[in-house]
Amino acid sequence: MKMLLILKAPMFTNYENLQMSDKPLQALVTGANRGLGLQFVKQLSALGWRVFACCRNPQHADKLSDLAQASNGKISVHTLAVEDGAQIQQLAKQLQGQAIDLLINNAGMYSGGVSERFGHTSTPDWLHVFQVNTIAPLKMAEAFAEHVAQSQQKTIATVTSKMGSIADNTSGGVYIYRSTKAALNMVMKSLALDVEASGIKVALLHPGWVKTDMGGPNALITPQQSVAGMLEVILNLGWQDSGRFLAYDGTEIEW
Repeated sequence: MKMLLILKAPMFTNYENLQMSDKPLQALVTGANRGLGLQFVKQLSALGWRVFACCRNPQHADKLSDLAQASNGKISVHTLAVEDGAQIQQLAKQLQGQAIDLLINNAGMYSGGVSERFGHTSTPDWLHVFQVNTIAPLKMAEAFAEHVAQSQQKTIATVTSKMGSIADNTSGGVYIYRSTKAALNMVMKSLALDVEASGIKVALLHPGWVKTDMGGPNALITPQQSVAGMLEVILNLGWQDSGRFLAYDGTEIEW
């Protein structure tokens, strides 16, 4: 198994070299109101980045709003339901002229319950999860490709899951979530090839089993550990790594 790097502690080894101008680096994060998304916002803003934090209902995102208010303008909160193509286009127009160094497709969903089981799958649930987990990240990339291409870092990072690995599936079930993440992996692999000419790199990341609302309390790592690892991978991403399926610790995952 190939490995990009081994993390013992988040070091952000190349961050100082990223600040090539007086203007701060800028990131856009979807699903920023909780879990991994909120951690991405916290850790990037702590590193001095300007963050455009997007979520479905900002009026109910108390932790994110508090973070933005205390950020001295480093964080702004934007309404975005990623399955709403019109909202994506509206936000891209609103941020026209802004260089987005790092676009993080973090928003995702797990239908859960009986609809993930053989004999009980729900077509409406399946289509909805596909729209959020698979289609929306590509629509975000299409809408913000020019913003990313104008930046210093030129990186699109998408949070996927090892549950989408066909080689790793030894337990079956979870049809909806697995299939949407497997499809997402293919979408991001194609994207990496299509945007290479624009100088854009694509990071495809498994966050680990994380103690979030989705991962549950028995998960192995905290959101802080997961995001620190993913940012380490992102900030050290080379062209040889664009489009590869990598875990938060840098190890490569089989498709």
